[in-house]
Amino acid sequence: MTATQHATAARDAKRRHAEALGIDEAFVARMIERFYAKVRQDDVLGPIFAAHVADWTPHLVQMNHFWRSVLFSSGEFAGNPMLKHVVIPDLSRADFARWLTLFEETLGEIGTDAARDHVIERARNIANSLLSAAIVHRGGGLGPSKADML
Repeated sequence: MTATQHATAARDAKRRHAEALGIDEAFVARMIERFYAKVRQDDVLGPIFAAHVADWTPHLVQMNHFWRSVLFSSGEFAGNPMLKHVVIPDLSRADFARWLTLFEETLGEIGTDAARDHVIERARNIANSLLSAAIVHRGGGLGPSKADML
């Protein structure tokens, strides 16, 4: 098997696994639509996003690409989420925790427990990665302690 064939097989297996949990492109679209509707209404996250997202339509398209890439290895996302987040000066652990809370609420509304657990694990890893980068970027030395993680 060539490297390309191996990568294609791995991507297909990841997509089949997600689909077996009820996670398909329609699920991702519902997740993004509902989650960001909550974010825009949220007292904590709404103002943060309003300050950084001028046009929601392209942002939502990007988030669909991002999550399909995360969940299916679709490879369709092009961007640097790390850079977008580390430049927000006051982004805190509490903000990431609120993001995860809204994300988990959204997942509970649209999918099975297995789908929620699968996606929230990835969301938590992403949040911790972005939080770690923000701490390091702000001069936090080698990074956060375990207590800093979500």
